[in-house]
Amino acid sequence: VNRLSGTRINMTHDSPPCTRRLRADVTDAEPRLRAIGSEASAMRPAPSAWSPREIVGHLIDSASNNHQRFVRSAWQDDLIFVGYEQDRWVSLQRYQDVAWDELVDLWAAFNRHLAHVMASIPAPIRHRVHTRHNLDVVGFRAPSSAQQATLDYFMDDYVDHLEHHLRQLLGAAWTPPASG
Repeated sequence: VNRLSGTRINMTHDSPPCTRRLRADVTDAEPRLRAIGSEASAMRPAPSAWSPREIVGHLIDSASNNHQRFVRSAWQDDLIFVGYEQDRWVSLQRYQDVAWDELVDLWAAFNRHLAHVMASIPAPIRHRVHTRHNLDVVGFRAPSSAQQATLDYFMDDYVDHLEHHLRQLLGAAWTPPASG
C-alpha cells in the first residue's frame, strides 16, 4: 500500500529496458575507461573543461542523486526532486585528485547497484503518470508534451545522460552495446 495515497500497489513487475541498457553500458565501458589510464584521465581538453576524472566524478554524483530520486519516487505522488550544482559538487570533491582506478571502480559499482534498484521498482510505480514534475529541471532531457512524465521515462533519461558522457570519454564513435 502506498503510504501517501493509500492505494494498493501490485508488486509484480518486469525489468525495464533501461536496466538492461545500463548493465550493458557498464560492462562495455568499464574496461574502455580503465584503458584511458591515470595520466590521460587527469588531462583537461581545455582550461574550463572537465577532465575524464571529473566527468566520471560527475557521473558518480548523478548516480548518487538519482539513486535517492528513484527510491523516493515509490512513495511520492509527484516527480519533484531537489537539484544540485554539478560544477560545485565536482570542484568540492576534488575528483581531479582521486586515483583513476578508484573512480572507475566506484562508478561501475554504483551503476550496477542502480540497475538493481531500477529493476526492483514495481511496474505500476514506474508507469504511473505524474502531472506534477520538474524533470525539465533535474532531467537530462525534459519530456516533450507528447511524452508522459513517468519514473520509467526518468530512469531511461538517466541512462541517456550516462551514454552522453561515455561518448565524451570514449569518443563519438562509441555506441552503446545492444542490450536486447
